[in-house]
Amino acid sequence: MSKPPPQQSAVALAYEVGSRAPKVVAKGRGLIAEEIIRRANENGVFVHQSRELVALLMQVDLDQDIPPLLYRVVAELLAWLYHVETSRRFSMPPPPKPNLDVPVIPPVSEETISG
Repeated sequence: MSKPPPQQSAVALAYEVGSRAPKVVAKGRGLIAEEIIRRANENGVFVHQSRELVALLMQVDLDQDIPPLLYRVVAELLAWLYHVETSRRFSMPPPPKPNLDVPVIPPVSEETISG
């Protein structure tokens, strides 16, 4: 019997000026992920696809800051999105997609936790 395809995942981040870091404000799989993406599209929010980054962000609790390990990659993504928004506003070609270097985090085993 073949495996069913993996469910789509989505994470929404929000950053307020003066905050320490962006927060995870929505996350989910399947129908919830589809709804997050639909609402983002309806509101003109750019949707960036990165399975690796989403997998890491899915581990962050809702309304929590992203971990320091992800500050740089998320900052690069937010800077790129700012340039995308600016280019749209002035009818300029969009900047090339960033080559985000998502950190690799080894899986945590029960041994590591209880160790």
